[in-house]
Amino acid sequence: MLSPSSPLMIRYEVRGALLSDEDQLLAVAQHLDTVNLPDDRDEIREILEHAKNSFTGAIKDPRRRQYVFVLVDAEKSAIVGTSMIIGQLGRRDAPYIYLDVIQEERYSATLDKHFNHTTLNVGYSYNGPTEIGGLVLDPSYRRVPEKLGLFISYVRFLYIKAHRDLFRDEILAELLPPLEPDGTSHLWDAVGRHFTGLSYAEADLLSKKNKEFIRGLFPEGTIYASLLPQTAQDVIGKVGSQTKGVEKMLRRIGFRYAERVDPFDGGPHFVAPTDEITLVHGTHKAKVARLLAKKEHARHRSLVGVDVAAEPYFRAVLTDFVADDGESGGLNPDAAEHLGLKVGDDAWVLTLT
Repeated sequence: MLSPSSPLMIRYEVRGALLSDEDQLLAVAQHLDTVNLPDDRDEIREILEHAKNSFTGAIKDPRRRQYVFVLVDAEKSAIVGTSMIIGQLGRRDAPYIYLDVIQEERYSATLDKHFNHTTLNVGYSYNGPTEIGGLVLDPSYRRVPEKLGLFISYVRFLYIKAHRDLFRDEILAELLPPLEPDGTSHLWDAVGRHFTGLSYAEADLLSKKNKEFIRGLFPEGTIYASLLPQTAQDVIGKVGSQTKGVEKMLRRIGFRYAERVDPFDGGPHFVAPTDEITLVHGTHKAKVARLLAKKEHARHRSLVGVDVAAEPYFRAVLTDFVADDGESGGLNPDAAEHLGLKVGDDAWVLTLT
């Protein structure tokens, strides 16, 4: 780490989350307060412990690992964003639960009337995909020129490629739907509350650790959305304003709407084959063949990441990397120093075009 008197060359970095990040990560969680990153100190502490055991391999089963990344403003020594990867969503002890959204057509020749109904069916998977989630960026950093939202989001795909054998062949992203300012979910109030007696917040938090109540209490068979209040129908599969940018990014890199939604809030599920995601496909291992001269710059900036043996276990910066060929290139010297790289070392590189 730089000493307080050292000149600041690399301002922003993404690294693995540490147990000592508890206070700052809790402050970041307050910006969104989701099930993956709740505004709850005990939950944050548990998430950080899980992340540490995932990065170190203390959790032997990669399906049970959960990696948390933090975006650090080194100038202020502050965590300003976070994201995560969940090794596998859906196992025997914790199924992946969703609502299939199906369009059903009905026609009566007698009445000469045609109807197109949206129906919802509860689905379960015990061998589900890898999930990306927990994406939060301090609002005051959303418009800085470095495009930090993309940095903290894209780094997950670089990490997946660098550790491809640890992750599933499909990636899932759950997006938040439109919610009321107080966090009310109209779909949950119209359906889930009637069958569980729980508020949306209570059910969402409980589901992180135990989803048995959904299978035990939700009705089997088809739910016709046309029987629900219009406010509930309007949020099914819709993306909330706070995640519109995420939807645009996901579609651009190869994700599609899976015609599935979250059973709690109706938020859409987006999926993509892992190896077909442009950011995974575009990440490659490269040797640092040389350090760039002061005035030498790449046409496009790159994410450059490395595993490190001790805390924080993984580090990445957004910097200049000039490819000499498909397997090596020149790296910005400040980035090399920051990441502890020297000529001849390998790094993972994702060029942002």
